[in-house]
Amino acid sequence: MSYVFNIPHRNNDKLRQVMEKVREDKKLQTYWRCSNVMAIDRMGYTDHGSTHVKIVANIALKLLRVMVEKKLITPSIVENYAMDNDDAEVVVVLGSIMHDIGMIVQRKDHEKYSAIIALTLIDNLLTPTYTQEQRTIITSEVMHAIVCHEQPLSIEPNTRILTKEAGIVGIADALDMEAGRARIPFQSGKIDIHSVSALSIEKVEIETPENEPKPLTIKIKMSNSAGVFQIDELLKPRIQKSGLAQFFHVTAEITNEKENRIIEKFEI
Repeated sequence: MSYVFNIPHRNNDKLRQVMEKVREDKKLQTYWRCSNVMAIDRMGYTDHGSTHVKIVANIALKLLRVMVEKKLITPSIVENYAMDNDDAEVVVVLGSIMHDIGMIVQRKDHEKYSAIIALTLIDNLLTPTYTQEQRTIITSEVMHAIVCHEQPLSIEPNTRILTKEAGIVGIADALDMEAGRARIPFQSGKIDIHSVSALSIEKVEIETPENEPKPLTIKIKMSNSAGVFQIDELLKPRIQKSGLAQFFHVTAEITNEKENRIIEKFEI
C-alpha cells in the first residue's frame, strides 16, 4: 500500500516519478517513525517525522518556485551542472524529506547522520528517472542541503551553505513553527522557552507582495510576545546564513488583544 505523501508536482514529471518511489519506500517511512520515537518519546522534542518533513518539503518547493518564477535566483544545480529547474525541485524535496532521519541515531550531529543514511536511499529513489551521472549529481546536492540545514546552529564554522537549494531547505525547516508542532513536548511537561515560544506561533504565511522592497514576505501571527524567541533565535539566523536574505522580509504581529504586550510588532 502506498504511503500518503502529497507534493504538488505540477508539470514536473521527474518529481512525480521520484515521489511515487518515496511513497513505496518502506525503509524511509520506518526511518521517519524511528526519528519521532527518538525525538518525541525519548527526548521530549517536537515532531521530526513524516508530518514535519511533509510540511518542510511543501514550504521549500513553494519558496523555490516563487524565486525561480520571479527570476530572483538560478538554482545551483542549473548554474553549475546545466541541469534544469525540475531537477532543483527534486533536490529541495529530497533534502527536505531526509534532513532529520539522522535523529534515529541522536540529536547531536543528526544532520551528518542524516546524510549518511540518505546516501543509502537516494539512488533507489532516483532510478530509473535519472542516469547514473545525474543521480550522482543530485545525490551530492541533496547531501549538501541535509548537512547544512542546521546552520548556523552548528558549532563548525566551515559548514557553509553553498547552494541556493540548501539555503531554501534550511529556511523551510525553520518555518515549520506553528503551535501544533510544539504541543506534544509541552503537554508531556517540557516547559521551557523553546516550547512556550513555539506554542505562541499561530500562523505562518508566505506572501509575494507587489511594489515592496523585498519580493518575499513571511507573515507570522503570535498569541503573545514569547514567539519572538522562535523568530529571532531560530528563523532569523537561518535566513541570514542562507545566502538568500536579500529576498526576505519577516513581520510578526501579536493577535491576543488581552496580552500586556511587551512589543506590538517585530520585523526582520
